[in-house]
Amino acid sequence: MPLEIVRNDITRMEVDAIVNAANNALQGGGGVDGAIHRAAGPRLLEECRTLNGCETGQAKITRGYNLPCQYVIHTVGPVWKGGGQGERALLAACYQNSLALAKEYHCETVAFPLISAGVYGYPKAEAMQVAVDEISRFLLENDMTVYIVVFTRDTVELGGKLFKEVAAYIDDVYVAEHYDADREARRSQRVWKDMPRPTVGGGLFRRAHREDTARNETIFADADLSAGAVAPQASLEDMLGQVDEGFSEMLLRKIDEKGLTDAACYKRANVDRRLFNKIKNNPAYRPSKQTALAFAIALELPMDEARELLMKAGYALTHSSKADIVVEYCIMTGNYNLIEINQVLFRLDLQPLGY
Repeated sequence: MPLEIVRNDITRMEVDAIVNAANNALQGGGGVDGAIHRAAGPRLLEECRTLNGCETGQAKITRGYNLPCQYVIHTVGPVWKGGGQGERALLAACYQNSLALAKEYHCETVAFPLISAGVYGYPKAEAMQVAVDEISRFLLENDMTVYIVVFTRDTVELGGKLFKEVAAYIDDVYVAEHYDADREARRSQRVWKDMPRPTVGGGLFRRAHREDTARNETIFADADLSAGAVAPQASLEDMLGQVDEGFSEMLLRKIDEKGLTDAACYKRANVDRRLFNKIKNNPAYRPSKQTALAFAIALELPMDEARELLMKAGYALTHSSKADIVVEYCIMTGNYNLIEINQVLFRLDLQPLGY
């Protein structure tokens, strides 16, 4: 892991290898194929001519020449004929054989276009599903960073109702809430504009101060100082001695409780092994919010435990963030498919989870 969907020009990807959606003759063409050949220069075509073409579903490798990658992996996707001519199996083979070549040539980073989804007519949502399924399956057994490169967010089409359901939930929760917040902000501005200006010597300030003081005294008088609560006179040293379980400790405990291996957990979370080891070996390490949320999804934590894990890293789920609302909705509805969640986040131009 991880798998990342990015919006970019594949010829500009600084990776070990990029994958070319080629034709059977390997002679260059339109779309991605033509763009790669133009960026690589004429020597790429010269080498391709020595390969004697490529069968649909197979893959062959060349040097990258003028491209910012070391290799170009050429694979030939199927032409869409309605779905009943073995197109899915051939498209899956494109990803399988390309990834096998990348592994054989010790590539650590690989970038794919969405194969067959252009002039070959493969429906984008189905093409994306095949890509995600095959890459995810490969990454469960291999350490590699794989990118699916698209030109626009709209290229990422989701099957089913998830995107529409999340968008509707955001409208219900985020839009309405922020409308109220804006209205309250305007009301506050009007109130402060009309209020008399308080001064240190003024009655308004003294009255407010007396009320706050009385309220604070009541709070301290009623406070429960039993069961480990820290008294107001406790020293900083005493308070530091009561530090709770941290993110790393809770994460490792939850992995054990779920009966997972470390590798299974960080792969589910779409997190790089090196990052996981940083978290595991440094109890004080503070991951990004996206990483903390990814582990909550990978562990399939219910809402209260997800909030607790996030809090251990110093964050909170909030309705002021659309990304948080997406995650909240998916947890509430029992959808712990992190790749699907990331596709929704990508469509909304929000930062994905993991990495």
